Amino acid sequence: MTDKNLKYTKLTKEEEEVILKKGTERPFTGKYNPFWSKGTYVCKYCRAPLYRSESKFDSGCGWPSFSSEIHAKVKRSLDKDGVRTEITCLNCGAHLGHVFSGEAYAQNERHCVNSISIDFIPDKTVK
Repeated sequence: MTDKNLKYTKLTKEEEEVILKKGTERPFTGKYNPFWSKGTYVCKYCRAPLYRSESKFDSGCGWPSFSSEIHAKVKRSLDKDGVRTEITCLNCGAHLGHVFSGEAYAQNERHCVNSISIDFIPDKTVK
């Protein structure tokens, strides 16, 4: 994650643990878990757009859940545990969380994302 052409956000130690070292925030502690405003979720590290609010749903898992990403913005890789599928920002490689398929939700997938890995940009309101 050292593309010299990208502008990176300065991270706190807690953000570095999750975003750069692939940690996980505690469930039900993230600011975007119970959050329902309309807008775009962007990568905390490089600001690339990742998810739209329309794809967010309440899975009850303790982390923000999305049914799909913005096309071609999230990379999927087999996690080091060999079982889960890790999701990272395609632009900068920042760790976002994991994606799960075949669960009992109306959606086909659940992108389980750490709130600490994303920021939110509200849609502009027309006056």
